[in-house]
Amino acid sequence: MKKLYIKQKVFSIGESFTVTDENEHPCYFVEGSFFKLPKHFLIYDDHQHEIGRITKKTFALLPKFFVEVDGSEMITLKKELTFLKSRYTISAQEIEIQGNWWDMDFTVFAQGKNVAEITKRWFSWGDTYELTILDESMERLVLSLVIAIDCVKADEAAANSGGS
Repeated sequence: MKKLYIKQKVFSIGESFTVTDENEHPCYFVEGSFFKLPKHFLIYDDHQHEIGRITKKTFALLPKFFVEVDGSEMITLKKELTFLKSRYTISAQEIEIQGNWWDMDFTVFAQGKNVAEITKRWFSWGDTYELTILDESMERLVLSLVIAIDCVKADEAAANSGGS
């Protein structure tokens, strides 16, 4: 079992942050594109090798995000057309999510086996997510999934504040 922590700075203009282990040692680095199209986030390991990429599809009627892990597209998050409340779906081969992923309190299953548990810490400066990785072979996929969900949430928040 391994724990990872994603703590984003509240006023991070460059959209970059570090993922640490439980001893606060940096494990992964995330860099976002601030003014580039398509908007994307790159995830690097501690040797500066790219292990994940989250890309927002440009010029789409509804927001859609693609997640690549180790060069292979693994997950798609897309907004569904609804009238009252925002709703997103997650498509991932042999991956199932149970719980409230919008509030970052969920469990990730692969082929029916619990591989990770994600929780959000509410009393922290900035968003802090705790990832408990039960199957370390799924670490990169779970990390990329959590960052992608956070990207979707941030995109939705920006769209809602722009429309107000």
